[in-house]
Amino acid sequence: MHPPVSSRIDPLDARLLELLAAEPRIGVLECSRRLQVARGTVQARLDRLMARGVISGFGPDIDPAALGYPVTAFATLEISQGQGADVRAHLASVPEVLELHTITGQGDMLCRIVARSNADLQRVIDRVVGFDGIVRAATAIALENPVRYRVLPLVEQAAQEGQPEAPPGLGG
Repeated sequence: MHPPVSSRIDPLDARLLELLAAEPRIGVLECSRRLQVARGTVQARLDRLMARGVISGFGPDIDPAALGYPVTAFATLEISQGQGADVRAHLASVPEVLELHTITGQGDMLCRIVARSNADLQRVIDRVVGFDGIVRAATAIALENPVRYRVLPLVEQAAQEGQPEAPPGLGG
């Protein structure tokens, strides 16, 4: 089964994404030189990938630990019915909340939080749960991050899946 045509990427898209991930400050002209395609082709691919939301930004990757927040934890939150919008606004106001997801299963929301130390984590948790719409929280401290956030393996897989199958009788 193949993804919808609008979500497919091809090997050139994948190579462009890999190049941009490895060298985010590279220019379009240098991309075209390295990929051995016309500058206009690179620009058109880049524009298309951005319009589809495949590329969502070009900002720097910032390491919270290097900013003095080496402790990462995940908090599963149970919220009061009808309080979702207020809780989301509250959590968005807490700088140590790096991500927020609404979830199925145990709890209603999952957030990734950071703190300066284990002791400081208690302050962050108190701030997170110190809101009337949050009924309960369960927190797990991350000990190690052996597989950091990544997307390039998906890019490679999507490029392979996006290729049309060879007609019967052709190829291998």
